[in-house]
Amino acid sequence: MYQKSIQDFILEYSDFDTNKLRLKNIQADFDVAWAIQQIEARKKIRDKLPTWASNMNIVFPSILSTEQCSSELTARYKQNLIIPGDTVDLTGGLGVDSFFFSQKSDHVVYVEQLAEYCRAAKQNFKNLCTDNITVTHDDCINFLQNNDRHFQNIYIDPARRGSCNKRIFAIDECEPNVIELMPILFQCGKRIIIKVSPMVDITATLSLLPDISEVHVVSVKNECKELLLVIDTESEKSSDRDTIIHCIQINSFDNISDFTFGIKQEKGLPYSTFCKSIKKYLYEPNTSILKAGAYKSIAIEYNIEKLQTNSHLYTSDNYISNFPGRKFEIIETVTFNSKNIKDIKTKYPQTNLSTRNFPLTTAELQKKLKTKDGGDLYLFATTLSNDNKVLIICKRATNA
Repeated sequence: MYQKSIQDFILEYSDFDTNKLRLKNIQADFDVAWAIQQIEARKKIRDKLPTWASNMNIVFPSILSTEQCSSELTARYKQNLIIPGDTVDLTGGLGVDSFFFSQKSDHVVYVEQLAEYCRAAKQNFKNLCTDNITVTHDDCINFLQNNDRHFQNIYIDPARRGSCNKRIFAIDECEPNVIELMPILFQCGKRIIIKVSPMVDITATLSLLPDISEVHVVSVKNECKELLLVIDTESEKSSDRDTIIHCIQINSFDNISDFTFGIKQEKGLPYSTFCKSIKKYLYEPNTSILKAGAYKSIAIEYNIEKLQTNSHLYTSDNYISNFPGRKFEIIETVTFNSKNIKDIKTKYPQTNLSTRNFPLTTAELQKKLKTKDGGDLYLFATTLSNDNKVLIICKRATNA
């Protein structure tokens, strides 16, 4: 636990620029550099992990640990993926996932190869009044090789940084390589949950790990944060089995949406009906749906027409209040040509500009239109099924 003098220091300088703070010649009876690190860590997780940030007894072993840890919102979601029984978190890190797993598990084993992380985790779990987590200082591969227990849940989040701190995304390039670990993971657990980069290709990953039964694409406030692969080792294998994709959108603890579809189901659906003209409303699916590629499933589920194969925007004359994504009421649609480019600045001097399947980038189009960014109006530049380039001006739709 922090000494009182350190707590006072952290509270006093909680909003101070830590780079400037390091330049001050501060004399104290504690490690000032370490205290400044705690201030910086708390700043980084203030929005991501507010409960831990506000607890003055939580220790942060490094700044990197705060950058790599799960947010409260995603960790709470992952609680619901585990089944009753014991859980092992093979890549413990800051311990956020282990802590939230402990609220749904009989017992959690936190495994971490860095000693300073283990020391911090022991202290943090104690201060969080959690008594069903065992902290184990070990490499996860060595732990598995010497393990004689069978866990109901195994959670692993392979490191996605290679040499020279370079970010990597491919699942078979991360450390540890879960592809190589699969035989021993199957021996040690009933349910395996693997967290991978949201940048990975889902189809390619399924070919590498054909036993995946579920994929959870998790977005927070429309930003894709996590991709979770679930494997049930005791489920029957079948060539006809479809992999279920959950497109999760988390806006707050009590506002979570889930659009679910099957990979094989999506591939087997007929191509979406393309609109002959833009209708009253424009729909843009949330980032999880777009990442998962549920382009045909979403059109059929909500009876909406797609603008073009690669535009991933949809239209309808009906207002769909529960649509999982952004909803717009269309004000005007114009053809992209020199005359209309000149008119746009006069009629709509300020818009939130987006390009979807369009030959110009947002920055290039902004320069041509000479409009300001922001305001209540939205302008989508896109391509229709007849290959016409159009500008769609709209506003947020809030009711029918």
